[in-house]
Amino acid sequence: MKGLFKGIVIFFGLLLIVYCVFLLENSGDIKSTEQTIGNWEIAWTSDSDLDLSEQNLDKLDWIPVSTQAPAPERPKDADTQWIKIDLPELKLELSTVLISKIYGKHILAIYNGAKIYESDRSFNYEINSVLLPVDKIDSEKTLYIGVSSQRRIGIPNEIQVGEYQELLKKYVKGNISDFILGSTLIFIAVIMLACTVFLRSDNLVIWVSLCAVFLSSGVIVVTYSSFLYWLFEDLGKVYVTLFDAALFILLPAFTFFFERVFGSGYYSIIRKFRNFQVVYSVICTLLLILNELTSGRAFPIYNLISQEFLGFIIITQFVLLLSIVTIYTFQKNKDAVIFSIGFLILAVLGIGELVWFYSQNSYYDLYLWKWGVVCFLISLIIILGRRFAENHEQVVEYSKQLEMFNNELQRSEKMEIISEMAASVAHEVRNPLQVTRGFIQLLAEKHENSEKVYLHMALDELDRASNIITDFLTFAKPEVGKVATLNLLQEFIHIEGILVPMANLQGGKIAVNIPDNLLIKGNSSKFKQAIINIIKNSIESLHGEGDIQVWGYKEDEWVYIHIKDNGEGMDSDVLARLGEPYFSNKTKGTGLGLMVTFRIIEVMQGEITFLSEKGVGTEAIIRFPSRED
Repeated sequence: MKGLFKGIVIFFGLLLIVYCVFLLENSGDIKSTEQTIGNWEIAWTSDSDLDLSEQNLDKLDWIPVSTQAPAPERPKDADTQWIKIDLPELKLELSTVLISKIYGKHILAIYNGAKIYESDRSFNYEINSVLLPVDKIDSEKTLYIGVSSQRRIGIPNEIQVGEYQELLKKYVKGNISDFILGSTLIFIAVIMLACTVFLRSDNLVIWVSLCAVFLSSGVIVVTYSSFLYWLFEDLGKVYVTLFDAALFILLPAFTFFFERVFGSGYYSIIRKFRNFQVVYSVICTLLLILNELTSGRAFPIYNLISQEFLGFIIITQFVLLLSIVTIYTFQKNKDAVIFSIGFLILAVLGIGELVWFYSQNSYYDLYLWKWGVVCFLISLIIILGRRFAENHEQVVEYSKQLEMFNNELQRSEKMEIISEMAASVAHEVRNPLQVTRGFIQLLAEKHENSEKVYLHMALDELDRASNIITDFLTFAKPEVGKVATLNLLQEFIHIEGILVPMANLQGGKIAVNIPDNLLIKGNSSKFKQAIINIIKNSIESLHGEGDIQVWGYKEDEWVYIHIKDNGEGMDSDVLARLGEPYFSNKTKGTGLGLMVTFRIIEVMQGEITFLSEKGVGTEAIIRFPSRED
């Protein structure tokens, strides 16, 4: 899944690069015979019927306007604007007038006494683009355009006049970028949706919510572009419906994704706001359906709730989420830092444009928000990628811990079985051994010297068997004995006196460095037994000359003892099995010595760890709780 996610991110990055290159390649000016018109005259009427002759149009009260000056205020009750454009001298035999943006629902163009263009939209989208053919022989004549609308109305930008192909290319290149961007987001959402079959249930919800954000954002970008309405105007009503439905999905999906990443917030404010958005979206959807069923008669109430209120809800959402993510950012939450960068760009552009939109009395087209959406979606992808990576690391860590717990459980079960068996067997076997040893001693006293050798060998083997039984009893009941405060220096003086001669016989050396202030709680004889077992193993691993270093220190509330040799060392598989019953890395060993050592240290509330490398040596690290005087 991690590789699949990386592939999606790379694919999205490549599409974004292609999109940026496309914009750069087409951002230059087109060198042509293009002419611009920035001044014309307008007249207002209260009659929405655009069926007027040129003679009647000349009788209207015309007002000069310019794109360089503010638009004149719309008279009360005026729902139709007529625009009178004086064409310049045309340079081409067949020229084209391009009005890249004109606001209105019903548009009519009259030129040279004839109607050359008409568009009457039944859906609520007033941004239009118009291409009008004109002849050179009709140069410097007047073009009349009638526009009827209850909302935005008129031409906000300059008008271009030039060759048809050049103006068409310019218009397409200037508007197709939104179509490409929106289609890319929709395509990514479809790919993400197809990937849901590979996800675990705990990641599925957040992935689907992000998929909904991508899909709805892509639909909004595509259906907001005037290019789509110009290209397929007969489907305009479908586009408007899709735009509204996508917006109703985007808001709660976005808040839900935020909630899944950062939680419900203080006093569950994010969850409450998300529930409010869900209810609001459901109400808007029902009103949308009602408006369609009633052929637009429910549009006033639908427009009030779904458009007038919506802007304020979006601003409230931006401010709320931005405030919460800022708090998380100061708490050094990495996801919050990434989220806040992308969200800050979107919020600044979105809030700024909405404020400007309402301050201009809706006479402004929102376009910067699209770049904010792109930046924000990239940040969401990064956050989700980090979340999946962290989940993968947690799964790996949980697997390691589970394996460790299973090994510890198996070891505990083995120890429990051996402990019970050791206690019972030791008691049953020791008495017959002692009786047998007594009879052999009596026989040894009465026999000749030649026969005493074999009897003494039998006694030695009985003593070895007795020692093994003692180990069993120590393992089964290591707590037996007097518990006292032990001074490690005094304990190691006795241990050193026992083991130094043994090490010297094999050519090795023991260096002990234990300070006088290390105190622990335990049984002196059992502690010595455990330490002697470890050091004896180190001596046996030297196989001749070598050094054994023993040192101790106190750290925090623990006393540490290190026993390090430069002997033959152990492989990792041997190291992992140390302390298991009946496992030994020596050819004649039983494994009981280290098993008893582990048990003694465990009962004394200590811990032991071995570090070893084949051919380098072994280090045992033991720690006990420190005990003050």
